[in-house]
Formats: sequence, structure tokens, C-alpha cells
Amino acid sequence: MLPRPDGGALRVSGVPARHGPEGAERVLGDVTGFVLDGDGLPRVYLSGDNAAPGLVADVPERLGPVDVAIVHAGAARVPTILDGAALTLGGAGVAEVARLLRAPVVVPVHAEGWAHFSESVADVERAFAATGLSGVLRVPTPGVPLVV
Repeated sequence: MLPRPDGGALRVSGVPARHGPEGAERVLGDVTGFVLDGDGLPRVYLSGDNAAPGLVADVPERLGPVDVAIVHAGAARVPTILDGAALTLGGAGVAEVARLLRAPVVVPVHAEGWAHFSESVADVERAFAATGLSGVLRVPTPGVPLVV
């Protein structure tokens, strides 16, 4: 727990994540997602470079309801690593994480600006529209604070 100026504390909990398909950890090492929360604060899920939506299924039961999910997207791929498998979530995976967490706000990040991204935020938006989840999606503008 980290002390806050108001005397409260910020709790940081590690949660499961996998940077690629099953078995990727043997090549890329372990990764971790995080949940941040504390008294009087929203509970925030940070996916990290997770490519496995199912790993987050028990987060709400273990740590409580998630208020905001910040999810790495972009379906990052490197042709020479793991046969070009996605190393982060694509749009459909981000939508699945939103469904599993039942988060009222989902912010896709880490999806643009690098050559290894095979999907964009537009792919996330299409996936959310297809699953009826567009109402929870908040797309940030680079360099502009997003208040949720």
C-alpha cells in the first residue's frame, strides 16, 4: 500500500497476463497486469501486454468490481517471434476483456504508433460496436487528458 496525501492508501495488486499465445512465457518471459484501488478510489484494471482475455475472468470476484479498464490493444505482432502470433489483444480481445470485467469504462491504449501493431483503435471501436459495448468505450486523444 502506498500512502496518499489524504492519508489513504493505494493498493496495487498483480493479476495474471500472458504476452502472446499459450506457451509464450517460455520465449518472452512472464508479464503481469495490475489492479489499482483504495478507499474512496475507483478500481482500475491495467492489462499490461496481455493477449489472453480469459486470464482476467476471475478478477472481479477476487478483487471486486472494476470501474475502469485500461487495456493494451493493437494486436502487436513480430513475424520472427512466435510465428507472428498476436502479443497483445486485438479489438475482439479488448471487447472480451470488457465483457468479462463488466467495467463501465474501457480505455484502449498502446495501439498506435509502432510498426508491429496489426490493428488500430478503429478495430477496437468496430469490435465494441459488434458486441453492443460501444457505450463503455472511451478512446483517448494522444496528448490530451481523458477524464473518466
